[in-house]
Amino acid sequence: MSPFLLLLAVWLIVIPAGDVSQRTFPSVAGVGNALAETTSSGELWEAATASLARVLIGAAIAIFLGVPFGILMGVSRGVSTFFSPLLRFSVALAGIAWVPIATLWLGYSNRAVIFIVFNAVFFAIVYNTMLGVRQINTSLLRAARSLGASRTRMLWEVYLPGAAPSVATGVRVGMGFAWRGLIAAEMIATSAGLGYSLFLARQYYETDVIVLMMITIGVLWLAMDRWMLQPLERRTVERWGEQGRVAG
Repeated sequence: MSPFLLLLAVWLIVIPAGDVSQRTFPSVAGVGNALAETTSSGELWEAATASLARVLIGAAIAIFLGVPFGILMGVSRGVSTFFSPLLRFSVALAGIAWVPIATLWLGYSNRAVIFIVFNAVFFAIVYNTMLGVRQINTSLLRAARSLGASRTRMLWEVYLPGAAPSVATGVRVGMGFAWRGLIAAEMIATSAGLGYSLFLARQYYETDVIVLMMITIGVLWLAMDRWMLQPLERRTVERWGEQGRVAG
């Protein structure tokens, strides 16, 4: 909290001392007033819930499809060799770069924004899952196969638990990319959400609303990371972190 308190103190001192125009950058009181107005009108709640819903839906689809594909790439050298160049190519384009074509395919709608979120998360999930599978202890794999484990049991009892810490890391990294893609997509592809509120406030020179939305985005991401993603990653590592590490 200390860096944020320091930033708040600087904000409280510099804006009044420098006689900065509210149109250039708002005071703390101005942002507080914007918070009160958008909260009482329901605008902030509606924008935040719309953005959160899109992030969670897009991320859920990415995890559902990305984990199995990442496991397949980790298990099969042939599949990995074939798709790895495409994966590396797509990582550079994931997220914001897809916004123009997403709107052409899906229109200016929730589907376009969810697609952007999916795209941002999917490749991080696939890449980290693949790495997690490749780090599984080969002795563990041989032991499971020698005991006659079926492919289904190998998936659920060896590959997925062994790759779980890397999957959790991929989810955490991917969600960071997802928020960036979400805000950019909402500015262009929809008429609701935090990104759209940012864009609309810019048109009317409402810098207090712009800063409020920026703070809201940061707070939501920090809360999600601190209370959901970080504990998930820690517990996953604690439970399965030693399973599947390469012995050497």
